[in-house]
Amino acid sequence: MVARTRSKKKAAPVRRRRAKAKPLVAKVGGLTVTEVAELKALRQQLERAGSGRSPLRWNADPDEVRRSVAQLVLTLVEFIRKLLERQAIRRMEAGTLNRRQIEDVGRALMQLEETVRDMASAFGIPPEDLNLDLGPAGKLM
Repeated sequence: MVARTRSKKKAAPVRRRRAKAKPLVAKVGGLTVTEVAELKALRQQLERAGSGRSPLRWNADPDEVRRSVAQLVLTLVEFIRKLLERQAIRRMEAGTLNRRQIEDVGRALMQLEETVRDMASAFGIPPEDLNLDLGPAGKLM
């Protein structure tokens, strides 16, 4: 008769999850310490981004209002023109435009670019100012 030996397996220790420690919240006024620190960091980031430039403010001078509106409108038109140009290039590369359509689109986009530049110069806006500063996200174009 063969004697059987039983191997005793040790039971795996029961692992208990530790409850996550709740962060210590100290309030300063209506804000937590973490929120105050985040606001301070954001303020410093904005100050660094705006250093060397005057803060963006609306000028109530009628001549400046016209120039500001013209700059905004021309910037948007230039942005759309660049989008249309990219779309035309994609369509041309895909072969969905014939030669005449390519010429027509090219001519129209060049005329639009020239018109935007003429209007910008009429308002004294240099071409490099036809852009929007989106703050932390950077420039539009």
